[in-house]
Amino acid sequence: MNPLLMVATAAGQAVPTAAATALPRGAAASSPLPAAPPIVPQPAPTTWFSQHVPWLTHGLAGIFIIAAIALVFLLAIQTTKQEGLTGSIGGRVESTYRGRLGAEELLKRWTGVAAVVFVASAFVLSLTGI
Repeated sequence: MNPLLMVATAAGQAVPTAAATALPRGAAASSPLPAAPPIVPQPAPTTWFSQHVPWLTHGLAGIFIIAAIALVFLLAIQTTKQEGLTGSIGGRVESTYRGRLGAEELLKRWTGVAAVVFVASAFVLSLTGI
């Protein structure tokens, strides 16, 4: 916005514009445009849950975010079952005979728990309308 217009509106003075200066001398200026109605802020739509138990919806949103971060982290640190081209050709001998290792099994379980919490909290949050 033009600084001259800002100063003039703050002081309550009229500022000549290009349209006003284009009129010939002695010609009457047309009436100014009517003022626009004031903008009334509308209240945000609320659901029953957000009205009566806001702590629940915000708590579920926090659980959702924590589960999402945990799921990304747990999936990033896991090793693949068949590691690239060498795993598809020769396979892993220890996985065939011994099964998964203890740490890998624990990581698999925690990833499953994080995935279930993520999906369940997403479903409940979609029902609450947050």
